[in-house]
Amino acid sequence: MPDSPTLRALRRHGDDRLFLTGRKLREGAELMFFAYRAFTSDPDRILHERGYGRAHHRALHFIGRRPGISVAGLLDILGITKQSLARVLRPLTEDGLVDSIPGEKDRRQRLLTLTEQGRAFEGALAEAQRERLARAFREAGPEAVAGFRAVTALMIDGDARDDILGMVYDAPDATE
Repeated sequence: MPDSPTLRALRRHGDDRLFLTGRKLREGAELMFFAYRAFTSDPDRILHERGYGRAHHRALHFIGRRPGISVAGLLDILGITKQSLARVLRPLTEDGLVDSIPGEKDRRQRLLTLTEQGRAFEGALAEAQRERLARAFREAGPEAVAGFRAVTALMIDGDARDDILGMVYDAPDATE
């Protein structure tokens, strides 16, 4: 693992074999809060300029990762109500970022895709986060990245973990 002031500071905080102490768990929770704040800060600025929020970002992300996703499928992923999703999708559709088309087999079903403008906007949001992750992954090294993935995966509730990990790792990636 490359040596940096950040990593040296992290090592100064004591024996990591004592990771289940109250202090270490509190520090971990605080680091998660600050990391999330940093991770969302760049997209938040871009979203704010267009009058959108994080719910719009999440919808754009998952529609972009799963073109043709049904409204029901998106509801399931986001874990929100149909009414909440309607409030998010309405401006995205009106602004020409998301297309909603009827399903081929069931015309009542609504299938969601990003428009060309939507793909560009979602790409700008994602790029800032990919750059931040790439910097952190590069500095931390492969063992730390594997540990990060293990810890974040194990934070997902056990009954949903397999489905979510399958969704994350099996989804096609348009960015590669």
